[in-house]
Amino acid sequence: MKKEIEKSRVLPGRKFSLKEHNTSYTGDLEKDAGKAELDLTKEELNKLQETLYAADSHAVLVIFQAMDAAGKDSAIAHVMSGLNPQGCQVYSFKTPTSEEYDHDFLWRHYKALPERGRIGIHNRSHYENVLVCKVHPEYVLNEKIPGYDAVKKLDDKFWKRRYESIRNFEKHISDNGTLVIKFFLYVSKDEQKERFLERIENPVKNWKFSSSDITEREKWGDYMGAYEEAIGETSTEQAPWYVIPADKKWYARLLISQILEHHLKEMNLKFPVLGEEEMAKLEEIQRSLLLGG
Repeated sequence: MKKEIEKSRVLPGRKFSLKEHNTSYTGDLEKDAGKAELDLTKEELNKLQETLYAADSHAVLVIFQAMDAAGKDSAIAHVMSGLNPQGCQVYSFKTPTSEEYDHDFLWRHYKALPERGRIGIHNRSHYENVLVCKVHPEYVLNEKIPGYDAVKKLDDKFWKRRYESIRNFEKHISDNGTLVIKFFLYVSKDEQKERFLERIENPVKNWKFSSSDITEREKWGDYMGAYEEAIGETSTEQAPWYVIPADKKWYARLLISQILEHHLKEMNLKFPVLGEEEMAKLEEIQRSLLLGG
């Protein structure tokens, strides 16, 4: 899958267009083979997570962004199902609270960062501030930023500064030991329609559907433009974006898991090695136990 990983990565410094990505791409894989590969990859991720936890020197932040019904929740559930829950934490970000609005837009996300040794998953993230807020700029006014008391004042310079803030934030946490990996689950409008219909027609899935989903769907073009600009502005060497074809859920899950495996292996983490004094203590305890102590 090395070719597929490289194909989905958005390289910094190059013009980025979503038109270059196919939402239904599955490579040369068939579904059954893909599911078998996913099982093997999850086993490997479990081993890599154990090393990450034991080394206690780095953290991993995994960001998921997507349109409604793209499969974020199920991707998180399937890909992370093989991990040890003790070393994993998931945050789902909703509309900011009044307390959160009284701080800068990154404050609540900084508080939710994983500590060393852990994998943190952000289901939606600080990118909502350049995605949904770009499509609905009136939401920015709730932040009470000095000098920005009207939508017409939110010009290109404002959004450029916001992208810069995000790049600086991600560089800072990366420099301090947090690996940042960002996934955009790219689903087609037709596939989203089919998934919405399934949620409406299946009583068990009714709870997943909201009338507001249709309101946002009507702004599809605006959202694609916002995603394209945000991804192009913030995909860096330290915090890369990956565009994941999401029309076929089984393939999206496999590609995400293999990208995670790739990055965790690149970290080249090792289990801690005890010093001579600690090893001597262990040997002494071992002898005691063997002698019936």
